[in-house]
Amino acid sequence: MKKLSFIAYSFTFVTLSSILTTQAFRHSPVQPPKANANADVNPKETLAVHNKARALVGVGPMVWNETLATYAQSYAYERARDCVMKHSSGPYGENLAAGWGMMNGPVATKYWMTEKDNYEYANNTCDGGEGVCGHYTQIVWRDSVRLGCGSVRCKNDEYIWVICSYDPPGNYIGQRPY
Repeated sequence: MKKLSFIAYSFTFVTLSSILTTQAFRHSPVQPPKANANADVNPKETLAVHNKARALVGVGPMVWNETLATYAQSYAYERARDCVMKHSSGPYGENLAAGWGMMNGPVATKYWMTEKDNYEYANNTCDGGEGVCGHYTQIVWRDSVRLGCGSVRCKNDEYIWVICSYDPPGNYIGQRPY
C-alpha cells in the first residue's frame, strides 16, 4: 500500500510541476529566436534547386528578390512565436516547411519537389485529387519569376522553419503551372 501511495504522490507532484512550469512559460515574453537566416536559407543554392526544377519542365529561371526574402523572414519570425504552420495570406505565393537537423532552403525545396509525382499535367490535377502537389506547382509556376526565402529556429532550436515567397503568386485554379 505504501508503494502505491508513493507512486500516486509522485505522479501528482510531476503533474502539478508540469502544469505550473507550463503556466510560467506561457506568460513569459517571447523574443524572436536567434537564427542565421542566410545560412539556413542559402539563397544561391535554394535558387539553383528551384531553377533546376523549372528547367526540367521548360520554364525560365527565377531571380532572388530581397523584398520577398525580407517578407518571408519577417513571417518566419512571426511563426516562431507560436510554431503553428499556417500561410500568411499575404500578397505572394508561399511554401512552408519545418524540420529538424539539416532543414534549410535547398532541403525544403527538394522536399516540396517530392510532390512532382502527384501532379498530373494531362488533367491538371493533384493525383486525381487525392495527393498534394501545390508546393511543386508553385515552384514551377511559369509566371512566378521572383523568389525570396526566410528561416527561423523555432522553440529553443527544436526545429527550423523555411518559408519561401513567390512573385507573382501561382496556383490559380483552372490554370496550368507551365
